[in-house]
Amino acid sequence: MSELASPDIRNINAEQVLAHLPMRAAVDALKQALLQGYDPAQAHPRTSAKLLHGEFLMMPGEFGDYAGIKILTVGPDNPSNGIPLIQGNYMLFDSESLTPLAVIDGVALTAIRTPAVSALGIEMLAAPDASRLVVFGTGPQAEYHVRAAAAVREISNVKVIGRSANKTGRLVETLLAEGFNAKAGTAEDVAQADIIACCTSAKEPLFDGETVQDGAVVVAMGSHTPDARETDDALARRAAFYVEDVETALREAGDAVIAIQRHLIRRGDLHDLSSLVLDGKRDPSRPALFKTVGMGWQDLVTAKALFENLPG
Repeated sequence: MSELASPDIRNINAEQVLAHLPMRAAVDALKQALLQGYDPAQAHPRTSAKLLHGEFLMMPGEFGDYAGIKILTVGPDNPSNGIPLIQGNYMLFDSESLTPLAVIDGVALTAIRTPAVSALGIEMLAAPDASRLVVFGTGPQAEYHVRAAAAVREISNVKVIGRSANKTGRLVETLLAEGFNAKAGTAEDVAQADIIACCTSAKEPLFDGETVQDGAVVVAMGSHTPDARETDDALARRAAFYVEDVETALREAGDAVIAIQRHLIRRGDLHDLSSLVLDGKRDPSRPALFKTVGMGWQDLVTAKALFENLPG
């Protein structure tokens, strides 16, 4: 091969991602990385670059034999023109030679990675018999969070809560077709829920945290800015509070930042995911709140699992 010849790079489209990265495999990959000693505190932070019509989001990572970076574009005007709001790819490299190995559909990878992180938190925090799920949101993340919860717990019923009755109905129909016992719900349904997944673009709390049962798990993943939150003061005051990484949460997780600013919790009350996985302890006498914002190491670990699971 000449010096200018390009190496063979695998191009992995969305259909291949969904076919060869099962949710359970993604959860296991994340858990194994932490058990093998990966420290999210050492992860590269997410960066962004403003563009004329939106922005780049860049999330690099390195672990073991692999390095990689996800580059997404956010185009606020796109939905009105029939184009997805978020587009982009993940590039996977050999960590020693930095030879490119694969280009992976970034939206499909995120569709698995994000709920897989939530599912790992649910697996570690929810009671073994947790079965009643409430989901806020009607988009792809809400849909995939139902599948993610079902990958780690036997889900007996699902309540879907959305602002649009039409979108809520469509998601309910999708879930029913997959065999879930799904119905449209209201915020009051959190009082009977074992697992609550917040998958919205809301900037204000979605429900009354006083009504959440002791022992229930709330996963909040819809925002990654310090001024937006999906959960309220009452839940922050009551809950055992978990985050992917403390410093990352203090930069990006409004649910945590606002709770600290209001003196509902202290920095020391934030527990990181790595410690949870390594210690395996949970407190069933109070709710658990797992706030995620997404980190580059998660993309890398799930991209690695996908790449190594591809045939050929």
